[in-house]
Amino acid sequence: MRFPHYGRSRSIEFNVTPLIDIIFLLIIFFLVSSHLAQQETQLELPLPVAASGHEATGRKSPRVTINLLSDGRLFLGSDEVVADELPRRLQVEREQTSEAIEVRIRADRHIEYQHVEPLLLACVQAGVWNVSFAVLEESVVK
Repeated sequence: MRFPHYGRSRSIEFNVTPLIDIIFLLIIFFLVSSHLAQQETQLELPLPVAASGHEATGRKSPRVTINLLSDGRLFLGSDEVVADELPRRLQVEREQTSEAIEVRIRADRHIEYQHVEPLLLACVQAGVWNVSFAVLEESVVK
């Protein structure tokens, strides 16, 4: 009886095409998502100046940015919203994540507090407790 001879003449090759496809998809995803995250803070606003305060450190939770312009218009991220609709939109944002969200308010330095207070109330109605204000350091402005 003769046994078949399996020689080592054939080398083993890996098909890397699917790996390259996945790498390119990941690169595109991260480029697009970083671009969208930058759009939230690219709205030019003269921020208020603070003499004291600290930058948030520690665990980073998902952040939602609310921009309040000098004419009273509101932007949730890059979408313009009406003040009455804000609690519902914040509730939707909170429900989409498994952890608590942070709301950062970027308001024009010349806006009166009566326009900021409804934003804080909307956060309370949506169940958001982590609210911060974007400000400029006093030493940086001088």
